[in-house]
Amino acid sequence: MVSVAILGAAGGIGQPLSLLMKLNAGVTKLHLYDIVNVPGVAADISHVATNAEVQSFLGAGQLAAAVTKIDLAIIPAGVPRKPGMTRDDLFKINAGIVKTLVEAIAAHSPQAFIAVISNPVNSTVPIAAEVLKAKGVFDPRRLFGVTTLDVVRASRFARDLRPGVDAAALRVPVVGGHSGTTIVPLLSLASTRLGLSDEETEELTTRIQFGGDEVVKAKDGAGSATLSMAYAGARFADSLIRAINGDAVVEPAFIALAADPDGAKEVRGLGAGDLDYFAVPVELGPRGVQRIAQLGGAPTAFERKAIAVAAEALAANIKTGAAFVAGA
Repeated sequence: MVSVAILGAAGGIGQPLSLLMKLNAGVTKLHLYDIVNVPGVAADISHVATNAEVQSFLGAGQLAAAVTKIDLAIIPAGVPRKPGMTRDDLFKINAGIVKTLVEAIAAHSPQAFIAVISNPVNSTVPIAAEVLKAKGVFDPRRLFGVTTLDVVRASRFARDLRPGVDAAALRVPVVGGHSGTTIVPLLSLASTRLGLSDEETEELTTRIQFGGDEVVKAKDGAGSATLSMAYAGARFADSLIRAINGDAVVEPAFIALAADPDGAKEVRGLGAGDLDYFAVPVELGPRGVQRIAQLGGAPTAFERKAIAVAAEALAANIKTGAAFVAGA
């Protein structure tokens, strides 16, 4: 059984994510932290008839207590993306938030698993890693950028083109990163043959890469993807909880490739080059990353070209994250 802290629990992602985690039978203790409004969220969710005990923590003065003796910290904290705002624009605001939260985790639960949702993930995960390294508690197997939403979108959007496909069962490997063209769905390696034309492949790839823009536009300035992101975050957390309890589970994540040096060789062969971080399907286990999962085939020429584009952008994103900590 697992104790979970959600950091940013009163936000647009945090609230539905908190509810979904309260419904998870594997969660015994649920700590909800935010700088505003979290006592009401916790009181509300605590009435849900499951066995997890809920406790709220409000403001910087209670952050240490919020992350003490926890097994898993999920970080959706930060500002949402607004129309015209790229994930890089979010960096200036969200970088400091993530750094502060991870410093607290390093000090009070250094062995906790950390799942970062706060955008831009391509940079916030390296920030978290550099903080953990500075504190002497970095374990690459225990740090994840949550990219499950990219896989969720790939499955759902593929079904829009192929109505006979079961979106819940379909698995499309997605590699690279978690923003725009760094997201590379390997549609040719989907668990169900989709039979896409070249034109359909290109259009579907672009829709998956920029699916978040659909939500930002539809919400007309009122926010970004919160409910689907909460679902994706809860799915990843559930997979990790099951893995902690002994199940073999595969989920995508943006990880430090040092978590599996042998598996990283295949990833580098895809076009990741000398990048330290990359989104890959990961086999999870009790210690976190057990190994990078096999893709089950070779990407097409179109997909390899997309990986090369992603790798170039990722190099800059990762450098930006590491430099933020170095200059802080």
